[in-house]
Amino acid sequence: MYDTIIIGAGPAGIAASIYAARKKMNALLISSDIGGQINTTWGIENYIGYHFIEGPELIEKFNTQLATYPIEQQIGVKVNGIKKIKNGFSITTDENKTYQAKTLVYATGKKPRKLNVPGEAEYTGKGVTYCATCDGPLFSGKKVAVIGGGNSALEAVLDLSKYAAHIDLISLTQLTADRVLIDKLSDIKDLMIHLEHSVKSIEGEQFVSGLAIENLKTQKTQKVGVAGIFVEIGLVPNSELLKGIVKLNEYGEIPVNCSGETGIEALYAAGDVTDVPEKQIAVAVGEGVKAVLRAHRYLQRLQG
Repeated sequence: MYDTIIIGAGPAGIAASIYAARKKMNALLISSDIGGQINTTWGIENYIGYHFIEGPELIEKFNTQLATYPIEQQIGVKVNGIKKIKNGFSITTDENKTYQAKTLVYATGKKPRKLNVPGEAEYTGKGVTYCATCDGPLFSGKKVAVIGGGNSALEAVLDLSKYAAHIDLISLTQLTADRVLIDKLSDIKDLMIHLEHSVKSIEGEQFVSGLAIENLKTQKTQKVGVAGIFVEIGLVPNSELLKGIVKLNEYGEIPVNCSGETGIEALYAAGDVTDVPEKQIAVAVGEGVKAVLRAHRYLQRLQG
């Protein structure tokens, strides 16, 4: 039985893993990927030590540091189930393997929110995407649409401006992104902004050919021809594995105290999956550290 299992390898999970190793804990890190949301981040300007760094580059640096510690890793593995047992937790994976640990640090982050409109599911991977950083180059010289008005949407527009022939930015409201990002839009020539418009449907044949949008003020619908649609309307917590174990808040987040404790013995959570309001890389790193240090203290108490 492990001292702790850490689920998720974003900033919170990686930080927790490094500190677990430094505390000589017998730890296992399980994650479907390395990096989580940062892999889709165009540029980071607010992490200490870097004036500007691409998300994947920062994760590479995190992972390089993690590799210097003797912590067992199961990367590319999805957790299918979590069960509370007498002496801790039992974890099952998509490889039909079971692992047990005395404590659990849950740091699974968030996933993209869906539009839930006709055509979205049908054309996902066929023009509909949720990652401009990953898929932007595939649409070089083509017309694309970005859905959303927050930071992630505008970061996607800035990233796609390097490749796309034309960009339609479609926002349900006025733009809510940081002013520094909004100001950068004026430098993009081939950009059309549709404020207070909703997406009604996504259309195409074998691949996406366009989408229908409605003006919320006039109720008029128009069609916009594009080859790619980048959905950037926010994120939802990856907390479903803890339903029935922890009472989630109205947003599906895991409530925690200032030490990452969930109210369930030996269960800790960190990062964007929690109800900590500041969804920042620096905060997630600190929360991951606090959670695993609290788990370590719990184990010390068990030993007397």
